[in-house]
Amino acid sequence: MKKSTTNKNVWILLLLLLVGVVLGSFLGSLAAGVSFLSWLNFGQSFGIPTPFVLDLGILVFTFGLSIKVTIASIIGIVMALIIYRFL
Repeated sequence: MKKSTTNKNVWILLLLLLVGVVLGSFLGSLAAGVSFLSWLNFGQSFGIPTPFVLDLGILVFTFGLSIKVTIASIIGIVMALIIYRFL
């Protein structure tokens, strides 16, 4: 009997998505040096270009966030969703 999608664990989905993004980005950076695969590393960066620093004398907090979305990471996310569907 096939499991319904409501019974699947959300943590498994998040883990698969994280693995898909990391592996996709890694493969995209490897493909950047190959001429016919360099399109996999094409993407856009979002976030704060310089981190915000809050110096309180005793404590120093640094806030920053940067996300780079590439074609390879999108492919990794799609593959993770396909794998999750068949679990």
